[in-house]
Amino acid sequence: MSRSRLIGTAAALVAAAGVALSAGSLLPPNGDPILSAANAADAPAPLYYQDPDGKPLYSPTPKKTDDGRDYVAVPAPSDASDQPATMTAAEHGGQHKSDRKIKYYRNPMGLPDTSPVPKKDSMGMDYIAVYESDDSDDGSVKLSPGKIQRSGVKSEPAERRRLRMLVRAPGTIQLDERRISVIAMRAESFVQKVADVTTGSRVTRGQPLMEIYSPAVSSAAAEYLATITSKTTAGIEPYGRGSRQRLVNLDVPEPVIAEMEKSHSVPITIQWSSPRDGIVLQRNAIDGMRAQPGDILFRIADISLVWATVDVAERDLGGIAVGQPVTVRARSYPGRDFRGRISVIYPQLNKETRTARLRIELANADLALLPDMYVDAEIDTGNPAPVLVVAESAVLDTGSRQAVLVDKGQGRFEPREVKLGRRGDGYVEIRDGLAEGDAIVTSANFLIDAESNLKAALKGLAEGGNAQPTSAQGTDAHSGHAMGGKP
Repeated sequence: MSRSRLIGTAAALVAAAGVALSAGSLLPPNGDPILSAANAADAPAPLYYQDPDGKPLYSPTPKKTDDGRDYVAVPAPSDASDQPATMTAAEHGGQHKSDRKIKYYRNPMGLPDTSPVPKKDSMGMDYIAVYESDDSDDGSVKLSPGKIQRSGVKSEPAERRRLRMLVRAPGTIQLDERRISVIAMRAESFVQKVADVTTGSRVTRGQPLMEIYSPAVSSAAAEYLATITSKTTAGIEPYGRGSRQRLVNLDVPEPVIAEMEKSHSVPITIQWSSPRDGIVLQRNAIDGMRAQPGDILFRIADISLVWATVDVAERDLGGIAVGQPVTVRARSYPGRDFRGRISVIYPQLNKETRTARLRIELANADLALLPDMYVDAEIDTGNPAPVLVVAESAVLDTGSRQAVLVDKGQGRFEPREVKLGRRGDGYVEIRDGLAEGDAIVTSANFLIDAESNLKAALKGLAEGGNAQPTSAQGTDAHSGHAMGGKP
């Protein structure tokens, strides 16, 4: 009795398990209820199917790879604004409900292939119809708002502004050649004593530098005094003029001559002093030395006004002129500007570096600028009058042709050829092709240009496809006429 009851209980459990398995097979794996037919109908239909590894293998219907994996369904884009106003060949039957006229059909995969009649590609996909309203003849290209936003297209109006063009060039500080003096003897002399002056010392005009004894100077001084003190010639100016001129020719300082006229005595040594304010560049005088005529004993330069010689590139010479203001910055004094003007443009070009040399005069009152110091010069060659400019990034330059994209509004962009002028501060001058206020694309213009080129290629193919049937018809008619003329 107990054995029969156990058998019955086991049979009941097996039946219950079967019912549960049957009910479970009606549920999806995640346990959610099955979608209704209406919900399934609402899901967008796949546009095509692609290899799951991303390979260029496609199929219009569901398919599996060699290893049993399903192709990935590629749905139609959800952003309707990204789609051109087109319709497939399958929807061509509803064309009579619209007033728009189809111009041609293009390849659904974006390939440069068009057809004047409905057609399918090698995968069985319908070609997409392109309407007249979607293909303007003004050369412009139209983008959807979604594509414009994702591409980062930005536009700025063409405006008038002063174009600041800076030419930067390196250089060095040089002495003003007109402010250098040397002290040399014009007759054989002996250096009796040298003052406490060394190379690099700053001296002032009239400051004593050395004492010189010269037999020629002493002889000329004695002759001059004899002439002006003689009872016969004293007071007669022409008689002493020649003797005095001899002292001047021997470069005797004027204060020394005046002292001899006053004291009526010839000094044994003559004191030589500095002819100008400046710094001692060279000191060759030594106590007791013998100096021959022409020997340079001192070289003194005034550096209160110095030159900056800079080398500018050959291409920048057209905008540089004498008198232009220049800002010079010394690397030894960061943050400090020295103002000057171009005084000379040297009439020679360095054939190795293709540069020209400029001379800039700089005031150096505090003697901060020293000879051979490195400097950087900035020359503003821009026109003070405002000109029409656009951002440099807006120009599409092919080398022989320059163009910009004009934003016509509502997603339309028109390529327009322009003539360029000078560049500076990230802007370029527009001499022809634009008007002030025109909205110009400054960002993502290469993407729009690529879209425009693709559109032009498709349009050319479409026109070629339309011309082919016409040509064929003309040939048939001509052939038929010829055949009809035969007996």
